[in-house]
Amino acid sequence: MPQLDTSTWFITIVSSMITLFILFQLKISSQAFPAAPSLKIVHTEKTKNPWESKWTKIYLPLSSPQQ
Repeated sequence: MPQLDTSTWFITIVSSMITLFILFQLKISSQAFPAAPSLKIVHTEKTKNPWESKWTKIYLPLSSPQQ
């Protein structure tokens, strides 16, 4: 049985890897990526709840005397 000649494998593998690297670099560099996103100011409307304006006993600290 003849022996397999592996003397050209190194150059074949290295040249294939270099070719793939170059092709992927060209493919990636041709992509058009959007620029850095700009900040969008979002205005949230504050709704008035009836319990926000009231001060109840629940909010009083425990150490304060009851009135």
